[in-house]
Amino acid sequence: MPPLAIRIQSSVDERALSLGRALTTGPAAASNCKMLQIADWPVRPGRGVPIVDGAINGQKIGVMLDTGSSTSLIVRAAAERLGLTRQETRGLRVFGIGGETQAQATIVDEFSIGGVTRKNLQFMVAGERDLGKNLDVILGGDFLDQLDVEFDLGHNSVKLFQPKDCEGASLAYWATQGASEVAMESFLDAGPRIVVQVQVNGRTMRALLDSGSRTSVLDKSAADQVGITPDSPGVEANGKGGGLGAKSVEFWSAPLQSFAIGNETIRDTPIGFADLWKDATYTPTGSHLPRRVQGNPPVLLGADFLRAH
Repeated sequence: MPPLAIRIQSSVDERALSLGRALTTGPAAASNCKMLQIADWPVRPGRGVPIVDGAINGQKIGVMLDTGSSTSLIVRAAAERLGLTRQETRGLRVFGIGGETQAQATIVDEFSIGGVTRKNLQFMVAGERDLGKNLDVILGGDFLDQLDVEFDLGHNSVKLFQPKDCEGASLAYWATQGASEVAMESFLDAGPRIVVQVQVNGRTMRALLDSGSRTSVLDKSAADQVGITPDSPGVEANGKGGGLGAKSVEFWSAPLQSFAIGNETIRDTPIGFADLWKDATYTPTGSHLPRRVQGNPPVLLGADFLRAH
């Protein structure tokens, strides 16, 4: 299965997502460009999302590589299992699918992943659900934004690269043809998250690359724009799911006429949809009316999208 290479450059005006088939392995396009591989992490098979092995204070953990999360964190249930001391945080509110989650902080004496160990790291602790003993840490955009990341989930591999002298070079170092690049929103607009433009049934929408979601999903706002509702022909209920918040949301599956990103168009494909952010609300000071948290992209490109590339 060919890889999807993601390169997030430090420059706020030069960020791109590269899609393509890895036909050959060769040098980067620019003559002086070097892609220095610094890690090759095996992904645990059969998990649906990219989870790699790690350790906290010598105890084995599962680390999910989540491009949909702007911040790395330890799941609260895992912090309890690991016996980590936590402190309350003031002024920090965290929202996700399922609503708000309490944010705490902890200091980890030793955190290891892929043969690299860091000491005395501060982590956020959050999450109202136990995501299972195999998922303890979420490694988010604040870490992934520092490097070039290549997801090859078809081969259960994630590679990390450090580019050198690669300004203006093709992001798809591994492809001699068939690769396309999609502009990503600037860091100022999207933060460390990967947000791109897609077309759903011909309508342009913002999409978040979310490796922490098993499947790609439309928010209800996006589904409404293309005339998809739970009562539409061909729609099937897909049960309930959630995220870091305590509440669950209902999911459906709907037939989609077309989905396009870059120069790639997929036709007649199913996609999930849900009212993803219905519980991500807050009440402003001096008001009695709750408001939804704004700015979340209405399309999530999940691990199934990564696996297909």
